Amino acid sequence: MKTQRLSYLLVLALCFNGYYAAVPSIGQAQQPSAQQSKPAAGANATSNESTSDGKQLRSPDVVYVPTPYEAVDAMLKVAKVGKNDVVYDLGSGDGRIPIMAVQKYNAVRAVGIDINPERIKEAEANLKTAGVGDRVRFLNEDLFEANISDATVVTLYLLPSLNLKLLPKLLAELKPGTRIVSHAFDMGTWKPQQTLKTNGGTVYFWTIPAKGTPEYNAAAAAANKT
Repeated sequence: MKTQRLSYLLVLALCFNGYYAAVPSIGQAQQPSAQQSKPAAGANATSNESTSDGKQLRSPDVVYVPTPYEAVDAMLKVAKVGKNDVVYDLGSGDGRIPIMAVQKYNAVRAVGIDINPERIKEAEANLKTAGVGDRVRFLNEDLFEANISDATVVTLYLLPSLNLKLLPKLLAELKPGTRIVSHAFDMGTWKPQQTLKTNGGTVYFWTIPAKGTPEYNAAAAAANKT
């Protein structure tokens, strides 16, 4: 009888030891499994996450406000966008400028760049219904770091301070003769070649001047005031 009782107590002790080994003690954090810690497939990068090429994106510089279609039309018209043009829209939002550049003005190619992945998703949805094939692309990138050197037309709807911050990049990367169009905001002391008033707002137009010209010096002086 005593032997049976000792055997029973031994089995009971072993069971309790197995239970407490399997259950974490109070206050001990459970580590997520590899499956739990892996992001869902197809999840978009946010402004604090890495893009596919490893870059860290910042928070957007401006609150998104779409350019009115009347202003979009005026911007592309004053820039004389045509079949030989490559249009870059910096801060492209829902994609209306790149899409119209190809759809209405027959640009050979258009690229929209936006730091906000939600805007890129919206632009790509609009692109699917636009019927312009693969002539328009949208890139989730920082416009201050993106390669824009093959642009013949650059469109902007930023802020005066951001236009001036961007100006050194425009002068350094773009070829002389590249057309710049900004909705609503100018470039400080670099005077536009044309200023248009439309129902959608004011549109400013410049072309990138050749280095060493008075026009280039004026643009560089405006850039140095940032």
